[in-house]
Amino acid sequence: MNEDYHRPVLLEESIQGLDILPQGIYVDVTFGGGGHSSEILKHLGKEGRLIGFDQDADALQNIIQDDRLKIQPHNFRHLKRYLRLDGITKVNGILADLGVSSFQINTAERGFSYRFDADLDMRMDRNSELTAVHIINKYSAAELQNIFGTYGEVRNAKSLAQAIIEARRMSKIQTTQRLLDVVGPWIRGERNRYLAQVFQALRIEVNDEMGALEDFFKDAIDVLAPGGRLVVISYHSLEDRMTKNFFKTGNAEGRVEKDFYGNIHRPLKVLTKKPIYPSEEELTINPRARSAKLRIAEKQ
Repeated sequence: MNEDYHRPVLLEESIQGLDILPQGIYVDVTFGGGGHSSEILKHLGKEGRLIGFDQDADALQNIIQDDRLKIQPHNFRHLKRYLRLDGITKVNGILADLGVSSFQINTAERGFSYRFDADLDMRMDRNSELTAVHIINKYSAAELQNIFGTYGEVRNAKSLAQAIIEARRMSKIQTTQRLLDVVGPWIRGERNRYLAQVFQALRIEVNDEMGALEDFFKDAIDVLAPGGRLVVISYHSLEDRMTKNFFKTGNAEGRVEKDFYGNIHRPLKVLTKKPIYPSEEELTINPRARSAKLRIAEKQ
């Protein structure tokens, strides 16, 4: 486990949530530094299997040498496809930690953080074409307003979008510092929080995080065996809302669906009526866990 890459959040609680069978098949769809995966392996027997997904090539440097583990270097939105390529149609548990890793944030050239001056990249998968530079310089005012308002919950999204449009007419907005110069006069409230919201919104758009999460949930319901557990750790309200909706109704919108006889379709049984939060002890060790929420569901 590489704690320099990312200290695993809510580790004990998520492992308990998976309720691991020694001979079971499990998936860690956000392998990262391998923290959660290494703990899952401790609970598996010789016949158990673990598949780890991560689209970030840097995460592949953290592979654990264990015959029971296989890494799929792909976005978790393709969960079912790549499991089937391994001959797996059903699994006993899936873990998703939706946070950006400490390593990604602290690697300046990735462009995830406003603390470092670098090109505005923000791609999880560096083979993908869309970058934050393109979004900032090519999206319309309406598109930028929607991104900042929806994904960042920025209060003055319209004014900020217009300011970016005006600034890029003068010169291309290529770097973190240039964006900070443009955003600076429009900051409302606490500076770091505002900037975090702006950068979060761009990152979500670059990586289509909400679309990927919805695709993942659909696949997860299909591949979970009856009694299998789905454990999700989210970090912002959009992710948590989608998780809550999916757990309750089986769809992202929280739309209640009924069959011909009027029975409500509930593919999952919610095991956490309220989310589980990190303990004060964990927050002392890992302050970045403060916004984490853990939810657990079981396939019916």
